[in-house]
Amino acid sequence: MLGLDMRTEAIYRLMLTNHRWGVAELAEQVGLPEAELRKALDHLAELKLLTHSTVPGEMVPLDPKVGLQTLLQRQRFELQRQQEEFERCQAAITCVLDEYADLYAGRQQHAEHLLGVEAVQERIKDLAREATSECLTFNPGGAQSALSLEASKPLDHDVMSRGVMMRTVYLDSVRNDSVTAEYARWLTESGGQVRTVPALPLRMLLIDRRVALVPVDPGNSRKGAVQLSGIGAVAGLVALFEQVWAGAAPLGASPERDEQGLSRQEQELLRLLAEGLTDAAASVKLGLSLRTVRRMMADLMERLDARSRFAAGLRSAERGWL
Repeated sequence: MLGLDMRTEAIYRLMLTNHRWGVAELAEQVGLPEAELRKALDHLAELKLLTHSTVPGEMVPLDPKVGLQTLLQRQRFELQRQQEEFERCQAAITCVLDEYADLYAGRQQHAEHLLGVEAVQERIKDLAREATSECLTFNPGGAQSALSLEASKPLDHDVMSRGVMMRTVYLDSVRNDSVTAEYARWLTESGGQVRTVPALPLRMLLIDRRVALVPVDPGNSRKGAVQLSGIGAVAGLVALFEQVWAGAAPLGASPERDEQGLSRQEQELLRLLAEGLTDAAASVKLGLSLRTVRRMMADLMERLDARSRFAAGLRSAERGWL
């Protein structure tokens, strides 16, 4: 930002601690040809970090308290100039948009593609700041990293402090992850609501029932997202959320088993395998490790007294497990 690359900075630091070194000594120390070193010295002089010595033809480093502060002040003036230029440009664009608003009113886009994780994260921040009533979220993928959860707290707190209701659905598997479970408890204590289900259809964010973010590729959310604002599309996703929410279990509730003694995760695992998913694919859907899924399946086969997956499928159907 200040115009100093790493090499030029290193030369400046050497000169600060070795005032009497000439070009030859400096070039040898940093491993540069003298011609390249002189270019770096010329650049330092342009930045006003070198000044003329009492010895004719020699340059010495300026006190960093003066030189670096001057550079910083110069950068501050440049940023102010750019901000003023940006505001003038913004005002001009606003005038153009107002001029042609009626002409293109009927051609509004109801879907916007956001490419890459960074673009999606920035849009989530923008939408969260604009939220006025509620944020509804599906969070598949199982346990979240401590770093990402900690980073999301300030934004979540800001949203809830404005009276915006946050309802979040996680996978049942997060109950076994202390970091994600702790964050979910914090969210609940801060005024949000958290429930869990064995599996989720996709990652999704709904703001004020007027705009939705869904992944471009549900199998890889890092590819980006689509922002939807069409009334029909958003209403359909809201209905999906409410249906899943109604069947989800509150975070603090004890895990339930059906009349067959199956947990919700076991029911979902059987359903996924019956649909033809592999153990690996089912583990992704459930947010569990492959080892855990295989252990669950081995336990189910033992309870069914089945020696093969095929026999387990037949006996699951016979017993009404599927």
